[in-house]
Formats: sequence, C-alpha cells, structure tokens
Amino acid sequence: MPHNPVAPEFRATLKVLPSFDGLADETLDQTRKAFISAIRSVKVTEYPDVRVEEGHVPGPMGAPAVPVVTYRPMAPHPNAPALVYIHSGGIVSGTPEVDDARCRQMASELGLVIFSVDYRLAPEAPYPAAIEDCYAALKWAHDHATDLGIDRNRLIIGGDSAGGGLTACLALLARDRAEIKVLFQLLIYPMLDDRTGTTLMPSPVLGEYIWTRSANHYAWNAYLGKTPGSAGISEYAAAFRAMDLTGLPPAYIGVGSLDLFLDEDLEYARRLMAAGVPTEVCVVPGAYHVFDVFIPDAPMSRQFRDSYFTALKRAISPDFFQNPV
Repeated sequence: MPHNPVAPEFRATLKVLPSFDGLADETLDQTRKAFISAIRSVKVTEYPDVRVEEGHVPGPMGAPAVPVVTYRPMAPHPNAPALVYIHSGGIVSGTPEVDDARCRQMASELGLVIFSVDYRLAPEAPYPAAIEDCYAALKWAHDHATDLGIDRNRLIIGGDSAGGGLTACLALLARDRAEIKVLFQLLIYPMLDDRTGTTLMPSPVLGEYIWTRSANHYAWNAYLGKTPGSAGISEYAAAFRAMDLTGLPPAYIGVGSLDLFLDEDLEYARRLMAAGVPTEVCVVPGAYHVFDVFIPDAPMSRQFRDSYFTALKRAISPDFFQNPV
C-alpha cells in the first residue's frame, strides 16, 4: 500500500471536509456557504462564562463601519489583556463565526477580551479593504482601551490562515504607522506569500487537502486585483514581500507539515528571527490546513492548541511586558 502522510487521527475527517479546490467566481457563493456549514457541523465545547456581543466600530476613511464580535469573560480583569482576532477563509470567504469556538476558549481560559473582525472580503472588496478594516478595529481598541476595560499595553493581534496573513500585515502596518504598540502576533498557519502555487511551487505533498494551489491562486488574484507573483505587490497585502522585519512584535507561528503554507511560514519565521524578532515555531506532523478547526479533540490538535495558549500566556504575563526580549 502507498504511504499515507496524513496522521491517522486526521484521516477519517478528510472524507467530509470542504475543499476549496477549483474555487472560481461562479462557485464562490456556494463555497462560502459550504465553509460555514462545515464549521457549524463541528461539535464544540460551550463556554457559558464568556459573553458575546456584536457591534460596529468606525471604518477606514470613506469606508463603512466594521462589524466586530466581542468576546468578554463574565468576570474580566479590570485591566484585561486584549486580542484583535482575524478570521480565516482565504480573504474571499468566512466570518467571525468560523473562529467562534477558538475565540470563546481563549477568552474563557486566558482571560482575554477578544475583538473578532468581520472585515470586507474579496473580490467584492479587494486590497486594501481587509487590512484597513483590521487596522481600524485595532486602532479603535487602542484608542478606547479605558472605556473597554482593557490594557492598551497588552494588545495582541492574531489570526489563522488568511487571518494569520492579515495579522502579519497588520504587525507591519502598526510598526510603520507608529500609532499603536502591538505586544505580540499570533500567526496560525498564516497565508503570507502570494507567489506560493503560482511562481513558487512547494513540494507536491503540500497543499493536497482543503486549501490547494488553485484555491490559493484564485484567492490572491481576487484580493490583489492582479496576477499573484506580479512585481510591486505591497508588503501590507502579502507580508512575505516585506524586506525589513526589524522592530516587529514577538511572534508565534504554527503550521501542519502537509499545509500548503509550510515553506513560506517556516521561511518567514527564519527571517523574523534573523531580524532579531523573538519567534516560536510549531510544526504539527501529518497535519493539513485548518486541521484543528475540524478535529479539535484530536490529541495533536490539543497539543497544538496548548502550544499557542502557552505562548499567549507568556506574552500577557507581567514579566514579558517588562522585558519582551
């Protein structure tokens, strides 16, 4: 029998998981609905100690208000650490609902107040709509920290997949605009490089499941409004394009060994460390893209979650704040 690189605990679920392969304009609406439907089919833990509220924050100049879902522990610390979270979906699909379970657990177990951003999607709203919506939410949280009961000195940004890529871009934007000090960036299998699957071809074993080369090409083309891999792509659109990574907040990068994003994520981590940015890396063997979302109780999903929860705990601790490097 041919060798199956997928870890045994992740194999059975492959038969029912949605695939983004063949994503196109004419199938986008159907794909968006299938993604949300698949998320709703996952059995997750309830967290009655977390209060969830929907609202809006001022949008970028000349743009609509940005919907934000707030997760707040029922008994929050009066000066709580906060996380601006950015959901997955390839920048062409998804809503905060896709990461609802993750956000509830982080709020409950870590005491974080979380603002999950419902940013505008491509192709209806191409770059820079999504990143500017995320920056607007971050700036709102920073500027209203006292009213929100959060500590602006312990403001974290994070996201998974496309949301992880937007998080990396947001870290660059916050550094360069110099209005907000970000304490830490949580990058969960982030989508960083528009060239992957277009002008850069990873190993054939990467990206076979869930998020494929064709899906990646379509999503980047929809967001950028030009062919992925073209010259002149902004680092605020694709963080991997950044030439200077100095001065960025400490980072956590986690990814599965079968994920299409493995190579770009590991190389970005290497470049962060070479630029003097404290960076923790976790690679889950035999795991494909978004494995932990659809099989949250698998042993390796739990280990993965524990690794980034530990990184977050360390980031929001007083010792880290006093001496982040």
